[in-house]
Amino acid sequence: MDAFGDLFRGVRAHGSLFGSSSLTPPWALHFVDGAPLTLCTVINGSGWIVPEHGPPVEVRHGDSVVVRGPDTFTFVDAVDTPADPVACGEFCATPDQGGTRHRLGWTDAVAEGTAAATLIVGAYLARGEICRRLLDALPPVLRVEGGGAGDSVLELVAAEVALDVPGQQVVLDRLLDWLLVCTLREWFDSPDGEPPAWWTAQRDPVIGEALRLLHADPAAPWTVSALADRVGVSRSTLAKRFTDLVGEPPLTYLTGWRMTLAVDLLVEKETATVAEVARTVGYHDPFTFSAAFKRVRGINPSQFRRNALRRLDTVAVAE
Repeated sequence: MDAFGDLFRGVRAHGSLFGSSSLTPPWALHFVDGAPLTLCTVINGSGWIVPEHGPPVEVRHGDSVVVRGPDTFTFVDAVDTPADPVACGEFCATPDQGGTRHRLGWTDAVAEGTAAATLIVGAYLARGEICRRLLDALPPVLRVEGGGAGDSVLELVAAEVALDVPGQQVVLDRLLDWLLVCTLREWFDSPDGEPPAWWTAQRDPVIGEALRLLHADPAAPWTVSALADRVGVSRSTLAKRFTDLVGEPPLTYLTGWRMTLAVDLLVEKETATVAEVARTVGYHDPFTFSAAFKRVRGINPSQFRRNALRRLDTVAVAE
């Protein structure tokens, strides 16, 4: 797994298709669930994504927009549309449903000669610290024009939407996952993109390989010398080049990634002891792990777990 692919752990569409029919003007669909991550793609016509905060974004055939929650947004035919907003997705992306669910679609009769649009939306729960790293790398709203690598996926999505066959939802979910990855890759590489340092560093033949090694086996007893030997450069060359490109030394980056993994393990595996979590992320001594965790997170692992589980219980009761 590489640094980018690792961030998609747990980011999966689940019953995420919204709308396989056409909309005729005027329309205003207000997505109110505030999913952490939402992918919007227009497979026919055009419209506007109007975020809760920020300027409207025009979307045309083939364009994809990613909206980062918890802000809501509206899909409209025109910025000044006279249509009353229709609330969509009140019960999507709630934990008790295990992620996103099928958002009820709509049906509008399309008059001959009337402009129409078809929108596909994939909502992602994206819980956990690993997913948080992905969300933190994104702006509130990003747009990628059609015509790129995602077009081939979009053709498959459009073809699948037109069918009514067993297993369709599973196919659509996986296609939307594929489209999300293509969209984010294109945005990071675009002139308007604002990629994190590690994204650019992945293209470097030396540091890219070092990042892949760290992500492939974060629990290994890495040292700068051992990592340098694996990528075929001197210790000093690796240390300087890694720091210049990634923005921090190799072992500092590794510690941060290990703590990210540990956070999710502490919350998701309630029965695992701190010592077991420590070993999983590369620390044979739980005391060394606890000290590193507190240095990075400002709190020891046990207290962090208690606080996190208490928050989850509070959310569950509220829902």
